[in-house]
Amino acid sequence: MRPWRGVPLLAAAVLALGAAAVPAGAEAASGTAGHCARLDRVTVPGAEHQQKACLPDMTTTALAGTAYTDTADQAGLAAAGTTRPSGVPGVQVDGYFPDTSGFNTTHGWRHDAQFVLRLPDRWNGGLIVTGAPGTRKQYSLDVLISDWAIARGYAFASTDKGNSGPDFYTDGRRPGDAMAEWNRRTTQLTVAAKAAVASRYGRAPHRTYMTGISNGGYLTRWQLEHHPALYDGGVDWEGTLWTADGPNLLTSLPVTVARAQGRAGDADLLAAGFAPGSEFLWAYHQQAYWGLTQKVYRALFDPSYDPACPGASAGTTVPEILAPCASDADYDYAARPAAVHRAVGRVSLTGRIGKPMITLHGTLDTLLPIATDSDVYARMIDSAGRGGLHRYYTIEGGNHVDGLYDTYPDRLRPILPCYRAAFDALTSWVERGRTPPADRTVPRPAGGDVVDSCALN
Repeated sequence: MRPWRGVPLLAAAVLALGAAAVPAGAEAASGTAGHCARLDRVTVPGAEHQQKACLPDMTTTALAGTAYTDTADQAGLAAAGTTRPSGVPGVQVDGYFPDTSGFNTTHGWRHDAQFVLRLPDRWNGGLIVTGAPGTRKQYSLDVLISDWAIARGYAFASTDKGNSGPDFYTDGRRPGDAMAEWNRRTTQLTVAAKAAVASRYGRAPHRTYMTGISNGGYLTRWQLEHHPALYDGGVDWEGTLWTADGPNLLTSLPVTVARAQGRAGDADLLAAGFAPGSEFLWAYHQQAYWGLTQKVYRALFDPSYDPACPGASAGTTVPEILAPCASDADYDYAARPAAVHRAVGRVSLTGRIGKPMITLHGTLDTLLPIATDSDVYARMIDSAGRGGLHRYYTIEGGNHVDGLYDTYPDRLRPILPCYRAAFDALTSWVERGRTPPADRTVPRPAGGDVVDSCALN
């Protein structure tokens, strides 16, 4: 992942300014039958604020540099050569639900619980819902998911999860509140998006799918465990695993802070679950991911461990934000008080999914090691007696973000084409009863179109 002015792309996304304000007068009159028909009737129930626009093309190909997407928040997520659809006209609704926090400054609103809803003129009857990965915002998955989804005729809805940015952990009154809100906001958007779809097309979606990457994958798992009636299925792309007694991020990341201090070696990271063969990625993750991730999630669930670090803010400059808390090198989640485990337990996963789900995870994921994440979650699903609803594909050479493929094309592969293949397999499973391939490892191809093609068989 190439740096931008010496700053890793992750940090650039963390610090990026939101998109410009939605232009006044963006709402247009109802179109004729076809383009933006029934625009005047489109409404998102429960939204405190919403602005509608009739757009000739809702893909990032057309929207880059406008108020209707935020390319900075997409930094590093996709490989540079990814094919991008274009030419999808329809209605876009931007807005927010009532909330008391204001981390999200997109459109100059300084208001959280922001969402985007895209309703293509040529609708296939389906709805795809997602939530932002990491601490990004509602437009972060426009290239990875929205462009492809709306080009295939799906309505698309995405939420900022109710808080964003490196200080998200300060939202709420109790430890864990900020993450618990992610789940509520996703449910809220799903219910509202279904109604908004009906207001545009005159009927509710006949299929609704939940999906996401990283924290969005966690949302997919949680929604299909807790609200399966809202969805017909989901695709979980490397979802974050949270369990009250571990494993979770707080059991795998402290050793990386110790390594940065020279107090742990490569063998210690391998013992903690980091994949053999991923060592070439460790320097980058040491700089851009590990310390920041450990300190903000530990502060979210266990603020009493070190109240002074990170304190009320993860930092105001890029070096401050990315720097770990030195005390986290000694963090021992298993030994922390029961209250900490209860805080994590509020958002923990169980494996009791209620609708079909496909999980993908890269073998070289160096933020969420596959051995301590999706391998474990797949076993949880089986133990819960829900294995018949699940397929699990490990992607050889896949990393946590496809953007790193551009730096290491000889060692990595993008997961996005396998995600698209998995989504097609899911819809065939749900809608036509076609059983998807059994759990397997998808080998890294020796050649061919690695960026845009993937065979799950």
